[in-house]
Amino acid sequence: MNHENLRSLLDQVKAGALDVADAMEKLRGLPFDDLGFAKIDHHRQLRCGFPEVILCQGKTPEQVREVARRLVDNGSDLLATRADRASYDSVLEAVPGAVYEEAARCITFRQNKSVEYPGEILILTAGTSDIPVAEEARVTAEVMDNKVEAIYDVGVAGIHRLFSHQEQIQNASVIIVIAGMEGALASVVGGLTDRPVIAVPTSVGYGASFEGLAPLLTMMNSCAAGVSVVNIDNGFGAGYIAALINRTHAKAPKVGL
Repeated sequence: MNHENLRSLLDQVKAGALDVADAMEKLRGLPFDDLGFAKIDHHRQLRCGFPEVILCQGKTPEQVREVARRLVDNGSDLLATRADRASYDSVLEAVPGAVYEEAARCITFRQNKSVEYPGEILILTAGTSDIPVAEEARVTAEVMDNKVEAIYDVGVAGIHRLFSHQEQIQNASVIIVIAGMEGALASVVGGLTDRPVIAVPTSVGYGASFEGLAPLLTMMNSCAAGVSVVNIDNGFGAGYIAALINRTHAKAPKVGL
């Protein structure tokens, strides 16, 4: 339940259009809904500004479907990550209109879309192989009502490709940099801008990249002060924190000289 739904419910009770017993029934799922295999946090929208997100990995399609059903029935938007086609087909039975973003491996359903926040989140990838992680970040940030631009395959092996996008880099509110191999792109971008840079190491690379550990360590040891790092292949985490940064920046009071 989001802020608008809760306010509407309280207004109905105040106006006498809804009795207390019916209101209590609508609030029954707060703070969580116990399905046995999952306890759905319906209060998260009120606490954190976005509903609970379903990680499909490790869940059966039926479990994903039931969690999605309860979230949507409670008035929440839906974001499910690391979803395969079987999970999507199952969710579609309970949530007609749900969308499967195949490249991102995400399932989405919007019923509370608000005005898009000002500012833009820019996503840069070192290579084409990093696109699935970038798409997960893009979908996450867009579901949270942010404008996103993605530029793919601008890694340091051909650094002139990156320099051709200087204008977008300087105009972005937040930048997500996604790279495998040695992960150097995040430091380069961090040295070009005063915008916060969220670095995402990916598991793309040969043996000595250790499935993302090498770029993770490179990014954590960056000498560019504006770089922070999320976990390996964690496009969702990068998209979420970028959305929060952009949202906070949009709401911050403007201080004049």
